[in-house]
Amino acid sequence: MANKTGFISHESYFWHQTGNGALNLRSGGSVQPDTHAENPETKRRVKNLLERTDFMNKLEPITPRSARRTEVEMNHQSAYIDYVEQLSDAGDGDAGFHATVGPDSFEIALRSAGGAITAIDSVMQDRVQTAYALVRPPGHHAEPDKGAGFCLFNNVAIAANYARKTYGVKRIAIVDWDVHHGNGTETAFYHDPDVLFMSVHQEHIFPKDRGMMTDVGAGDSEGKNVNIELPAGTGNEGYMYTFDNVIEPIIDQFQPELILISAGQDASRFDPLGRMLVTAEGYYNMTVRMKSLAAKHCSGRLVACHEGGYSTAYVPFCTLRIIEALRGETSGIADPFDQGFHEGPIYPHQKEAVHQAVDIQSAYWQL
Repeated sequence: MANKTGFISHESYFWHQTGNGALNLRSGGSVQPDTHAENPETKRRVKNLLERTDFMNKLEPITPRSARRTEVEMNHQSAYIDYVEQLSDAGDGDAGFHATVGPDSFEIALRSAGGAITAIDSVMQDRVQTAYALVRPPGHHAEPDKGAGFCLFNNVAIAANYARKTYGVKRIAIVDWDVHHGNGTETAFYHDPDVLFMSVHQEHIFPKDRGMMTDVGAGDSEGKNVNIELPAGTGNEGYMYTFDNVIEPIIDQFQPELILISAGQDASRFDPLGRMLVTAEGYYNMTVRMKSLAAKHCSGRLVACHEGGYSTAYVPFCTLRIIEALRGETSGIADPFDQGFHEGPIYPHQKEAVHQAVDIQSAYWQL
């Protein structure tokens, strides 16, 4: 297997239009036009930083193909796919709840899902060992029959099903560290015992009434759905505590053949849509842990797909550190925003949140 890291992106990802808005809303009425939170710059600047630092030369650039309709149908209803296409042809619309569709969004969303599929191909065919897919629009909120939270097609869910159908992968672990709950991915595999879905997210944020720790899966999949709700203000130490006590021991027992990451960099300290305090170094450490788990169980095969992250200034540095950890080599670029902010220890109420997850999941795993 090639000890290389693939980087998957495409100019069309930056052409998906969400319009003028403010934070997560479209402009109009009392909302003055501003820059919509899900705009191209957070991701375009990741690519720019990789090129500016020459770290792109350490990666294997891989051109994504578009997903075929039959591949999208592995996770989404045909009528919903048609609806997204109709809105895209009309040039504007909402495919669900804050699931903005603009001109050409259908074709771009197909290529976004195809980026995740291309990443699967690249690691399963041993072209690379790890891969980062800088895809847009994101996917983890998209349900089988509707979009949500800026997501149209669920890139990671489609990729997981593709890996099983195309390569016969039996057990897949998906770790979602986006600050918001990965509701669409949870729905996709809630009754599926062969996919372990783990979402670590800020409590009581988005979407409403989803991501509770008591939602553990159903039927034969009971215990294969793991939600860890962390209090606002949890930083690097709290996330590492979560890895130590929940994520790593469960993945060790599940023994996946492939690991996917829904990599949302909106748990960072500067994100406008989250209230967590993770730094670029925190993302590096989480990725190192994931890479170690992949080496132990999956011959190193690890795919990360970009989800959220709305600080145009800070997302590039968080993502650079993730890609450095995947590659196993540093760029030499320091975090310019590490200016003496107090990271803080893990506090008792944050530990208690992790212990609640441990108590619930102990019925299914040795924790």
